[in-house]
Amino acid sequence: MATAAEKTGRFLLALAALLALGLLAASAASAGPTATRVVYAPGEIVPIPSAVPHEAGDMVDRRIVADLRWIAARYPIYVTDGYSGPLPNGEHVGCDMCHVRNSDHYNGLAVDIVPLNGTSGKCDATWAPITRLAEWAEPVQNQPVPPFRWVGYNGDAGHGCGNHLHISWQHAPAAQFQLAEWVEVFPTGPAGARKPRQPRPKSPAEKLPSGPPGGFSTVHSGGLAPRGD
Repeated sequence: MATAAEKTGRFLLALAALLALGLLAASAASAGPTATRVVYAPGEIVPIPSAVPHEAGDMVDRRIVADLRWIAARYPIYVTDGYSGPLPNGEHVGCDMCHVRNSDHYNGLAVDIVPLNGTSGKCDATWAPITRLAEWAEPVQNQPVPPFRWVGYNGDAGHGCGNHLHISWQHAPAAQFQLAEWVEVFPTGPAGARKPRQPRPKSPAEKLPSGPPGGFSTVHSGGLAPRGD
């Protein structure tokens, strides 16, 4: 017959297990968007809007702008780089030769993020919201939540607290400096948040669509590597 101490021990173990399950459930419930959708509308490289703090001249594919606005409204972010590549008028935007070959930055579907008014090169309290954003987009290492394709942060070389957070969006295969045929995003409106996820179309890996012949903005304002920044 179990003693009072043994019963108390079993009760505490059961309580700890229930608490752990509750924490896991809460974490899973708050991880990433609750729905996604695939956008087939033609892409265009456009300036990042002022609602999203960023370095002057930074640009992205317009299909992820709404998601960036949503993120910026909830996390104090500062975008240090978006699209990196040439524009039709011969100008180059973004950092030059600072991303891996075939990075999502070359398709305008990735951003590098640091804290707004944060400390550069030092992992301190200003990075706490960026860490929460990284964990929201990728609650488990190397398992980003849709619609994100790759999240580079703690545990990834050249990324992390005190360095920068890289987030890129799922998209159709596209050659360097070309626009993807489709992009997966999360709905930012209240109605869209209730829609179920739509399966992403599968494109043969060996067939890289050339992308729309145009679509790049000439306004100057302001990859597919398995894992790359």
